[in-house]
Amino acid sequence: MNKKWATKRITVNLASTETEKLEKYCAITGRPATDVIRELIRSLPVSQAEVSQSSQAISTNSLAHTAVS
Repeated sequence: MNKKWATKRITVNLASTETEKLEKYCAITGRPATDVIRELIRSLPVSQAEVSQSSQAISTNSLAHTAVS
């Protein structure tokens, strides 16, 4: 199957810890960083309702993590 992508190149500045985490994940999964980043972007909420639900889930997870720490 031949994939044809309309390509737009972007540059992302990452902290060294973020770079290390991405590189480690890619090494473990055997996937290129581009594929991992594309998958993460595709999973982003794009409607107001999705953004609200996502924000609420993040807040709940942060509170739970803080309570455990």
